[in-house]
Amino acid sequence: MGWEPWTGCYKVSEGCTYCYYYGPYSKRCGQNTVQKTGEFSKPVEMTPKGPPKIAGGKIVATCFTTDFFIEEADEWRIEAWAMIKSRPDLEFLILTKRIDRFMQSLPSDWGEGYDNVNLGCTVENQEIAEYRLPLFLSYPIKRRFIACSPLLGPIDLTPYLYGVEHVTVGGETGREARLCDYNWVLDIREQCERANVTFWFKNTGSLFKREDEITRINPYKQGSLAKQFEINITGERKLY
Repeated sequence: MGWEPWTGCYKVSEGCTYCYYYGPYSKRCGQNTVQKTGEFSKPVEMTPKGPPKIAGGKIVATCFTTDFFIEEADEWRIEAWAMIKSRPDLEFLILTKRIDRFMQSLPSDWGEGYDNVNLGCTVENQEIAEYRLPLFLSYPIKRRFIACSPLLGPIDLTPYLYGVEHVTVGGETGREARLCDYNWVLDIREQCERANVTFWFKNTGSLFKREDEITRINPYKQGSLAKQFEINITGERKLY
């Protein structure tokens, strides 16, 4: 289940260079113009007979075609937080490249965090990991995960896995996609195994290297191919 309360984004780091948002989606919904969408109130909308349109127990992927913490949405985010808090029966999955805007983007009653918010920080290489993850871990968040996507190089997450529930890894998708090396993926998996953190190899990316062989992978097969390697580390919670 997805929720896009606003749309529009712009690049903030190397991982954004060939973002899928700058393809067909941006042509339909605009690109750099950040604006509210028609589904802004989706979490609290009711059916004609009364029950919420989003049934309880769902995972709601939030702002996956923009960034929840983008500056232009500061005014709307106040109401978005209120809707999130009003639906404790839903789990809101929020992924951001703008973790440095976290503290100034919180509701007044955040405290140590909302129980129904699972917040993910995206990192694509070691440099970005060393900048974003210390910030990420210093903030009051009850549930955290790391998304190495698109994975553009080897990353040592070892110093940052404490207090993190889960790590997702994925390659870059698109005609101009940069290489994803399977050895980088396996190394991160090993780090997660040592730290007792769940791990999901989400997709190979379009340009995938394994055993010195580089292969271009069809976008529709990248997820299923990653699954075939059977390297996910599962736990009681779902993998994101």
